[in-house]
Amino acid sequence: MRDLERRLLPGRSLVRLVDGTRHRLGGRLAPRLRVCSFTRNRGQVQVKGFSFSTLLPLFIRDSQNGETDRGDKSFSCGHPVWGLAFGPRPKSAAVAQPAKTSSKGNNSLLLATGLENGVIKIWNVLTGDAVFDLHGHEGVVRDLVFPRNGTLTLISSSRDKTLRIWDLAHKGKKVQVLSGHKDWISCCCVSSDCSMIASVGRFDRMVCLWSLRSYTFIRNLTGGTRKTLYLLSSCDFSPDGALLATAAFSGSSWWIDLWDPYTAEKLATLVDYFEDYGQNQISAIQFSPNGLHLAIVTDDRALRIWEPGKKGMVMQTKADRDSNGLCCNYHPQGGVVATGTRDGHVRFWRAPRTVPSLCHLCRSILRHSVSTHQMEPLPLPKRILEYLTYRNIPERLRTCCSSEEEEWEG
Repeated sequence: MRDLERRLLPGRSLVRLVDGTRHRLGGRLAPRLRVCSFTRNRGQVQVKGFSFSTLLPLFIRDSQNGETDRGDKSFSCGHPVWGLAFGPRPKSAAVAQPAKTSSKGNNSLLLATGLENGVIKIWNVLTGDAVFDLHGHEGVVRDLVFPRNGTLTLISSSRDKTLRIWDLAHKGKKVQVLSGHKDWISCCCVSSDCSMIASVGRFDRMVCLWSLRSYTFIRNLTGGTRKTLYLLSSCDFSPDGALLATAAFSGSSWWIDLWDPYTAEKLATLVDYFEDYGQNQISAIQFSPNGLHLAIVTDDRALRIWEPGKKGMVMQTKADRDSNGLCCNYHPQGGVVATGTRDGHVRFWRAPRTVPSLCHLCRSILRHSVSTHQMEPLPLPKRILEYLTYRNIPERLRTCCSSEEEEWEG
């Protein structure tokens, strides 16, 4: 990766990493402000140690000999890489004194990579060593996610129609298998309270909810039959766990459904129609850390930012069909979104920063621990109850007037 450009203008590309080839590539931001990118065709994973607060290299002390680690590493996985996830933030500080713990201990920043042959490789980011492999999937490992509770639990989804839950503290020996999808699983996510897993099947068009506590199937979210053929591509829980967003597309439109995961009620739908049939796939979505915005990656634009409940976009990049977006990921502290594309680029965009209202903060704190079933019996005014359960969002929104909105150049 030899091209690094720094731009600090709002909405413009903040950092761009180019690998010089035209292979499929994605990116994800780590808890320690590191950058990770991977090429699917070559099976290479590169970790860049940059801090976005200063755009300077992030220096980390080696836990073995105290030498400075500048953070740039390349991992050779041996097979095409389809998904990756950073483990929880290590307990030791980023610039702490040299630790005496082993490099394979719980104080190491781990990186999980899902390969095309069904193997999951676990890496120590600091040393660049492969720690161990997880075997069990019989198809491409499409997505990986760690819960937000800081445990070494890894959830993987695969084209073999299953999800697997691995305990990395025991080197993956304790594993749970969740079966129920009828075809490939394209994406999975975990609620903020770590009670539920959501998964979407690309071809079976199933949105499944699973219990992370009992490892059982909860329900399938359905919102009526659609006459047109469509595919599901992505899903994400809101930071308070009270909303589940799912993305789907057909030949003439893409749309995002907002669900109440507790009641299985569809609350709202954002839909966009386009003229070029079959030329505008929606690839990925993710909520911002404060829950105010939703990042959207489609084929015709590198990035859109939507505020749920509003018509139109808060921010969007210029129309660019060469971008062919694949994935997106918010910085853990917000303000920066990473997007990965098929043309071999990872771009980092400065996302809009909005100060949450007091009402939004109260709702987020309350809904993090109170379900919809617990909210409904409360003696609250109807308007307040609708706000707290997100039923104040208009049921159907269209965003087909993007030419009238302000656009940012990448």
